[in-house]
Amino acid sequence: MPHIQLEKHLPGVTGLLEFRKDTGDLLRELTQVLLKGPSTLTEGERELIATIVSHRNECTYCKTSHTAVANEYLGNSTTSELVKEDIETAPVSEKMKALLQIAAKVQVSGKNVDERSVQRAKNAGATDLEIHDTVMIAALFSFYNRYVDGLSTIAPTDPIYYTDMAKRLAEHGYHRPSKGYDPNKLHQ
Repeated sequence: MPHIQLEKHLPGVTGLLEFRKDTGDLLRELTQVLLKGPSTLTEGERELIATIVSHRNECTYCKTSHTAVANEYLGNSTTSELVKEDIETAPVSEKMKALLQIAAKVQVSGKNVDERSVQRAKNAGATDLEIHDTVMIAALFSFYNRYVDGLSTIAPTDPIYYTDMAKRLAEHGYHRPSKGYDPNKLHQ
């Protein structure tokens, strides 16, 4: 049960972003830019960064949500599961392994990112912008994980919720729907 009064039909971060729309709109815009804006990292790769951070922070809602979105972009569910099990043996490029390791370090503390980690990513072909965005996505999702869990939001248990949400996010992005959310539709 959430610690504050939230709309019951809006689980996870959605209810929080609707609770305070002024900050919610800013967070949505930042998320849109980082996860769907122009980048040399694919949308699926950026979702894997959100997934590994949320997984390691044990945030059920965010982990399940971004795993589903990564799966939607990647066209399979195996890659995200293998990344969560062991980044180094997952079927991703050496560059992504290095970037995911940086994200995992940020998840614990930004101070854990060291020159060796950054050099590994650069040696694998990562650009300064890709390293920057990896750290920023990891920091943003550490924030989101704490926001969602700190206010004890609802995490649906029905996998169809996350599959449907992943399709919607992949198609429409992270902006608030122009017509808002239908309160008669449970768990949009």
